[in-house]
Amino acid sequence: MTELAALADPRIREVNERHGDDHAVNLTKLRALAKALKTQHELARELWATEDSAARLLAILISRPKAFERDELDSMLRQARTPKVQDWLVNYVVKKHPEVEALRVLWFADPDPAVASAGWALTTRRVSRNPEGLDLGRLLDLIEAEMTDAPDRLQWAMNECLATIGIHHPDHRARALAIGERLEVLKDYPTPPNCTSPYAPIWITEIVSRQEAKRR
Repeated sequence: MTELAALADPRIREVNERHGDDHAVNLTKLRALAKALKTQHELARELWATEDSAARLLAILISRPKAFERDELDSMLRQARTPKVQDWLVNYVVKKHPEVEALRVLWFADPDPAVASAGWALTTRRVSRNPEGLDLGRLLDLIEAEMTDAPDRLQWAMNECLATIGIHHPDHRARALAIGERLEVLKDYPTPPNCTSPYAPIWITEIVSRQEAKRR
């Protein structure tokens, strides 16, 4: 904790607070510290228990994902609070856990929008990698009905699922494009040069175009 405090930079905290995060540590330096510590699962649990966001990010990096119990991961997600901690927990730990599908189902329809956003993120992964058993039409129904009024974190996750369906599933592409065009979610999102817009119709069209160019 002393080392993490020494790495804190108020300017980084100021930038992160604009995105709902509260840590002040440069992530490259945080990763370097994790590399030096290597895997230490019990230390990871102690760091998580501090409730400090930087400590929790470090905990995720030095943990052993398969050593967590399913209920433990459920509790951790509900404790995560900030977008970055939740994002790293889902991507670096939950996705590597043998019960990832059970957690996806548990979180998908949770009344807490932050928890539900994790369920949607895991669903998006299945849409692109292992869609068998998913009802893509129902997912599009839910997105069409709920995405516009969803809180920011959940809306972002649903929008990513919409784009992923459109990119990976040609049979559903026209409907995905139509939903994106009608709802206009993230249409005016500021996008840096050379980056793909998160607005689903642009996102889908651009990625599909790249894929088709590679095939040619």
